[in-house]
Amino acid sequence: MLTFLFWFFVGPAALAAALSIRSGRRFQDYVESEILGEPDPDEAPYQPPVTLFLPVRGADHDLAANLRSLQAQDYPDYELIVVCRDADDPAVAAARLVLGDGFRLVVAGAPPDHTGEKVHNLLEAVRQARPESEAFAFADSDGRVAAGWLANLIQPLGREGVGAATGFRWHFPEEGGFWPLLRSAWDATIVGSMRPDGKNFAWGGGMAIRREVFESAEVARYWQGTVSDDYRLTQAIHDAGLELRFAPKAMVATTGSCSRDEFLAWTTRQLTITKVYRKNLWTAGLIAHIVYCGAMVAGMVACLLGEPIGLGALVVTQAPGMAKGASRGYAGRLMFPDREDWFDRHGWCYFWLTPIATWIWLYAFLTSAATRTIRWRGYVYELPSAETTRLVEGPASS
Repeated sequence: MLTFLFWFFVGPAALAAALSIRSGRRFQDYVESEILGEPDPDEAPYQPPVTLFLPVRGADHDLAANLRSLQAQDYPDYELIVVCRDADDPAVAAARLVLGDGFRLVVAGAPPDHTGEKVHNLLEAVRQARPESEAFAFADSDGRVAAGWLANLIQPLGREGVGAATGFRWHFPEEGGFWPLLRSAWDATIVGSMRPDGKNFAWGGGMAIRREVFESAEVARYWQGTVSDDYRLTQAIHDAGLELRFAPKAMVATTGSCSRDEFLAWTTRQLTITKVYRKNLWTAGLIAHIVYCGAMVAGMVACLLGEPIGLGALVVTQAPGMAKGASRGYAGRLMFPDREDWFDRHGWCYFWLTPIATWIWLYAFLTSAATRTIRWRGYVYELPSAETTRLVEGPASS
């Protein structure tokens, strides 16, 4: 029986680990080609007028620096809209102090009980975008971007068949620390799943779409009754038969620390949202991590029983993932050349913390399996389906 259980987990895990090496190499090659490769001489710069939307709620860590980075984009023609529920939000005061007259404020008011505040705010802001903007871009207030971020995010939209483009976040805890670095290693696995083709998913803190596509794909309709701006935009783009391109030069840096409880609650929320909006992806991930963690336990038990094959099982199932983590760390260096010192100090985490991150993934899958409720900035939402949201509890100020 023990032999059967050993191979039941170790066999599939070893096969999956071997196959994952190819996907990791594909991601690294794509990032290298985009960052280090020569620009396509036949591709002209695509820089239409843009409206950049920034939904805010509360004062995020390093908010002033994040706002300045959005105001300082090297882009010929864009307006910055800060949108909020309430004009008395502390983030609005920060925006007025930091940005001066360099933004336009949209106050969306209280959201309906069937739609998340962020999505409600974005729907109202899109309605108030200036008529001349030909593309929309979306950012989050906890992210900091390079001067060329907007141009690099918009550029793929000029290619035929591309409906939207996306970057992704990368966590940079300034002081390191076990839980903050584990969060960075855990989250890096998501960006490592991005593909060089158009079969990707959008991330709400750094995504862009042409206005005509936003309207023809009926993104606003997909946003009705939801808390997820990015998963639903992704669905709209895929349903329209269009590509969603990942732009490695449009990555977003998030800073700050986190406690164990904050990190674990965050992972559960991420996976709960994934379960509701991309059930097939969630199910595949759950099965994969049960197998990976089962193989890890099987290998350790075999080692404790004095079986040499136990060590071999640990090597063949864990080493490829750790190497893939190191490859993601290398890609991170390429995408954030201004943070070389940080990677010199903390880049080890993408290799050594990968096995622990695997267990955090399993924890998040299992805890998300038992709930359809999420907490976000004072709100508690129940998510019965991808098209339905119920407000359970609002913030105290409401």
